[in-house]
Amino acid sequence: MKLSVITLSLLSLSCSNLFTKQVEWEVIEPENYPVISAVGYAPISAQRGTDSSTKMLMAVKASKLDAYRELAEQVFGQKIDGEQVLSSMVLENARLSSSVQGVIRGAKVVKSYPVGEDTYATELELDFKLVHDIYLSTAKPKRVKKVNYY
Repeated sequence: MKLSVITLSLLSLSCSNLFTKQVEWEVIEPENYPVISAVGYAPISAQRGTDSSTKMLMAVKASKLDAYRELAEQVFGQKIDGEQVLSSMVLENARLSSSVQGVIRGAKVVKSYPVGEDTYATELELDFKLVHDIYLSTAKPKRVKKVNYY
């Protein structure tokens, strides 16, 4: 009895080695892609520079960075840290800080323009179809489409 069980086990293991399989993969694609946008603002007069042209260019760059920060907040969220100190049931000190960290790839500047006398604005757009294409070019996520055994 034991010998027949061992023999059957060995035969089943050796038969599985006789078969070869071919696996076909397909790329996973979402049904729809959102497009998000962000607007960044910067004051012109508060920028460092010797003349108005330099201050304007610095405000353009600062507004673009602010728009990227807003996009990162939408994609990755914000980290909020808070602390309150209470002494004798009286609030002594309160502190709240936030931060965001992430990489934004594929965003494009839609519009950059002055707002009023002293503010510059930049509008960015992030199309997740483009983000998905960038992701596919590096990660290539796949799922099994078909398996053929020979």
